[in-house]
Amino acid sequence: METIVITGASGDIGSAVALQLARRGRCLALLGHTNTEALSRTADAVMQRGAHCLTYAGDLGDESFVRSAVESVLDTAHRIDSLVHVAGYSQTGLLTDLTFDEWNHLVSANLTSAYLCIKHITPDMVNRKEGRILLISSVWGTRGASFEAAYSATKGGLDSLTKAMAKELAPSNIAVNALAPGMVDTKMNSHLTAEDLQSLTDEIPAGRMATPEEVAQTVDLLLCAPRYLTGEIIGFNGGWF
Repeated sequence: METIVITGASGDIGSAVALQLARRGRCLALLGHTNTEALSRTADAVMQRGAHCLTYAGDLGDESFVRSAVESVLDTAHRIDSLVHVAGYSQTGLLTDLTFDEWNHLVSANLTSAYLCIKHITPDMVNRKEGRILLISSVWGTRGASFEAAYSATKGGLDSLTKAMAKELAPSNIAVNALAPGMVDTKMNSHLTAEDLQSLTDEIPAGRMATPEEVAQTVDLLLCAPRYLTGEIIGFNGGWF
């Protein structure tokens, strides 16, 4: 049974990815953090579409949780074919106003989480000589964003991790790529005023933000691409950059 691990599955993009990938004969392992109600709703919707579903709630920056979740998936499904790492969050403000604890929490949630998932999932892929890893990055990983320096740094780290791991895992027939969306209509952007949103969308040639469902459709396409496509940071921003 094809098994896909999706992190951040309780969020807008993670949930949309889960629903897009939910097909009969597949097993989706959904990992979320504190929003267990949203995680349960996504799991119910996935099962209604005919897919098997496993759910795990915990801190992806905690190695013991990640190790335990991956071991449970392998005990149940006996393989992991793909990892779609969506988990992460943004925090706005001046870098000089960011506390050390806030910095560490952001790095843990956005970057350490990817390291831990890759560390514990890839041994199974390497043993089978096949697999796919897709990290959800951001346009700010390469461009940088004012008032989101820490977030930009973590996404830039994801981009470099993608390129390095693609080289490391290509001999094992494992593709590693990152999808870098621009503005997506999610709760992460709910702090923006209507004026701010209008100003941003005016800069986007497509004239609007992407929807989580469009990101999910692109994830689906990338999971079907030849594994020769690896080490790429794939933009998805309506022509913005």
